[in-house]
Amino acid sequence: MEAQSSSGLLLSRKRRREGSNGETEEGERLGKIPRCTVGLKHPAPFADELEPAATPYERVNMEEAKRGTPPDRPVRVYADGIFDVFHSGHARALMQAKCLFPNTHLIVGVCSDDLTHKYKGFTVMNEDERYDAIRHCRYVDEVVRNAPWTLTPEFLARHRIDFVAHDDIPYSSAGSDDVYKHIKEAGMFAPTQRTEGISTSDIITRIVRDYDVYVRRNLQRGYTAKELNVSFINEKKYHLQERVDKVKRKVRDVEEKSKEFVQKVEEKSIDLIQKWEEKSREFIGNFLQMFGPEGALKHMLKEGKGRMLQAISPRQSPNSSPTREERSPSPTFRLPFFTKTSPPPSPPPHHSGARGYLISDDDDDADDEN
Repeated sequence: MEAQSSSGLLLSRKRRREGSNGETEEGERLGKIPRCTVGLKHPAPFADELEPAATPYERVNMEEAKRGTPPDRPVRVYADGIFDVFHSGHARALMQAKCLFPNTHLIVGVCSDDLTHKYKGFTVMNEDERYDAIRHCRYVDEVVRNAPWTLTPEFLARHRIDFVAHDDIPYSSAGSDDVYKHIKEAGMFAPTQRTEGISTSDIITRIVRDYDVYVRRNLQRGYTAKELNVSFINEKKYHLQERVDKVKRKVRDVEEKSKEFVQKVEEKSIDLIQKWEEKSREFIGNFLQMFGPEGALKHMLKEGKGRMLQAISPRQSPNSSPTREERSPSPTFRLPFFTKTSPPPSPPPHHSGARGYLISDDDDDADDEN
C-alpha cells in the first residue's frame, strides 16, 4: 500500500490535461513526498509459475474497485503489448494501470515473436528479452508469456482479470477495427493516456535516419563490418569520414582557442590603453605643474635670482642715520707728553709719527680742505 500511494503521488506530480481551448496545460505540482523505500528486490513472476488460486473467480465492478477492495482481494488489472525496445512510454502506461484503483494487482501480457511478426512486424528485441524487460518494471506484479492478440472470455477467466487497461485510441489489427471493442462493451475497459513524443517506432526512425552515425559509432567501439552488415567499401568510407571529422574537430578546437586568445589579447590591450591614458594624463599634469608658466620651477628660479642679486648688491645705509655735518664733534685727545703752549717740533719728512699733533676729526677735515 505504501508503494502504491507513493506511485499515486508520483503520477499526480506532473499531469498534462487538455484545456478548454485544446491547449495542454501544466498541472499543479504537489509538495515533496516523504523519503521511503518502495523498490522491489525481485522481478515479477511469470503467471505459469504461480500456484493456482483456491477461491472461485468473482469479478468486481467499477464502483467496488474505485471504493477499494480488501487487502486479500486486489483488483486484477490486465495490460498487454509488444513492449519492444522498452522505454519510458511503456513504463508510464504501466504506472497508470497500476494506479487505477487503491488496491491493484497488475498483470502484463507480452506477445511472442511469432504472433508479433505475423500481425505487426519484425521486432528489435526477441521475446525473451521483452519478457525480462517487463519483469523488471517496478509496477508489474505478474507477467503472462505468449499473450493472445485478441482477448477471449476463457483467457480472462483463467487469469481472473477484472479490468483491461489500454489507451482509448481504437487499435485496428487482425481484421478488426478495434481489438478491444468487446472489452469496452462488457464494461471491463479502463483507459490510460499515451505518452506523446516517444514510442518504439520513433526510436527506430531515429536510428534509421542517422544510420551512418550509428554505424560509425559501433565501428569505433569494436564491432566488425560483418556484424554490422556493412560492405568493405562502406567500411573504408566510414573510416575515412571518421578521420575527416577528427580533423574538422581539431580545426574547430583551434579556431575556438584562437578566438579566445584574440579576445583575451583585446581585453588586455584595452586595459593597457586605459592605464596608459591614465598615466599619461598624470605625467602631463605633473610636467605642467613643474615646468608650466606658473610652475614650481619658475618660482624657484625667481627666488634664486632674487637671492643672488641680494648677495652681490651693496648694502644701503638706513635713511635715519645722521650726516657728517650733523655729527657731534669728536673729543680732542692730546698726547700725554705735550702741552698746548709748547708746539711740538715738526716731524721729519720721512716719518709719519703722530707725536706732538692733536688727533681729532676737525683737524682731519681742515687737512682735507687744504
